[in-house]
Amino acid sequence: MERISPPLTGNERETLRAYLDYHRATLAMKCEGLDDEQLRRAASPPSTLSLLGLVRHMAEVERHWFRRVLDGRDLPHLWSDDHDFQAAYDASGSTRDEAFAAWENEVAHSRRIEAAAGSLDVTVHVPGWEKEASLRLLMLHLIHEYARHNGHADFLREAVDGTTGA
Repeated sequence: MERISPPLTGNERETLRAYLDYHRATLAMKCEGLDDEQLRRAASPPSTLSLLGLVRHMAEVERHWFRRVLDGRDLPHLWSDDHDFQAAYDASGSTRDEAFAAWENEVAHSRRIEAAAGSLDVTVHVPGWEKEASLRLLMLHLIHEYARHNGHADFLREAVDGTTGA
């Protein structure tokens, strides 16, 4: 996934799309060049968080917000039979191929669903919030989610092999 800087003069939707893609690409970049064992490594004990766990979690997040909430699909969780978002963090039996295939698939669905929405003002009911929310808010929420976890990825990557930088 190529990381392209967001436009400095784009319209609101182009800018939101670009920032979301920028953060998606940042997560992928943080995982580049690492093998499965390194990606699974809980690099900041006592936390069990790993880079591969973050990729799996973000696949679940993309699936939830775009396919379940925005598109209204009734889909199971990827790694849990009882709707447990935390299960995705356990990457102990996972591989790069498995996690990235799921994440890239969910990102592709997210892009398609977002592009098909008439405007950023489209609203959907968010069951967990028991309120209506706009596509604009959902995209901002995803940008926030990626930015927060990319901060975790910075520390995890540095602990694995000393690599730093955004």
